[in-house]
Amino acid sequence: MPQIDATDAKIVQLLRADGRMSNANLAAAVGLSASACLRRLRLLERSGVIRGYTALVEDPDAAEAMVAIVQVTLERQTEEFLQRFETAVRKCPDIRECYLMTGLEDYILRVDARNAGDYERIHNEQLSRLPGVHRIRSSFAIRSVVRSRPR
Repeated sequence: MPQIDATDAKIVQLLRADGRMSNANLAAAVGLSASACLRRLRLLERSGVIRGYTALVEDPDAAEAMVAIVQVTLERQTEEFLQRFETAVRKCPDIRECYLMTGLEDYILRVDARNAGDYERIHNEQLSRLPGVHRIRSSFAIRSVVRSRPR
């Protein structure tokens, strides 16, 4: 990641909290003119510090959704096994997040399901068919404590 100064870091911090902040408000908050702020913003985007913008949208079924945290251990931790697994995970529509981990498990997945039956379908049709899997352990969230909070 490119080096950024204190002003750029403040721009990034403010945009993490409010990605829709107007350039005029952003400039005022960091003590720059609007044109200087916009110039810095474009440089942050071009350099890859800011990779994009997104909207956090509440799924109408989210309150009823069952969240499963799935721990996956692979048969081997070779580059080939990791790549095959990651390629397959990207094709699974019900896997919302996937992280390569240190520790006992190789991957942690977040899976959203409508109910236990839906999770069983996801497990049978997607999770159990992922290549190179040695063990799958699932835990279910009781309730959300913190969700989609800006960093």
